[in-house]
Amino acid sequence: MLVASAATSVLALDQVTKAIAVDRLANGPVQLIGPFRLELAFNSGIAFSLFSGLTLPIVLVVLALLAVLTRFARTVATRPAAVAVGMVLGGALGNLADRLLRAHGQVVDFVYSGFWPTFNLADAAVVIGAAILSVSIWRSGARTRHGQPERAGGAAPAPGERHAG
Repeated sequence: MLVASAATSVLALDQVTKAIAVDRLANGPVQLIGPFRLELAFNSGIAFSLFSGLTLPIVLVVLALLAVLTRFARTVATRPAAVAVGMVLGGALGNLADRLLRAHGQVVDFVYSGFWPTFNLADAAVVIGAAILSVSIWRSGARTRHGQPERAGGAAPAPGERHAG
């Protein structure tokens, strides 16, 4: 339920911000602060505009990743991991929706920094979600290693068996 809530929230916010960007930034960028501005851009590739113009292969890979993530979502054991998977799913769905429904095979980007490629809320959710998920998995592995001492060969001690060390 938490995965679905996070994914739905990210997807909704992403689509609303992109609709606003397409409507309000069509006449030019809006300067924010320093190098940051809102500037409408369309990306037919993936991150850093890699594989531009390969819409069908990108869509197929995204659909496969969504299937894997959906299956993986059933195994997450912590709330942070569930939210993180939801963020990645929601971001992937947001960009997929652009490619299929809004931008003729492209993704709407609008956050410009001058030192990083232009991006959108879905991109940010995917990156932040993946980072949170990585930390959650790493911490889960560290807890398992430190919370349950391992025997030689990696097996945990049997119940009632003392661990030397």
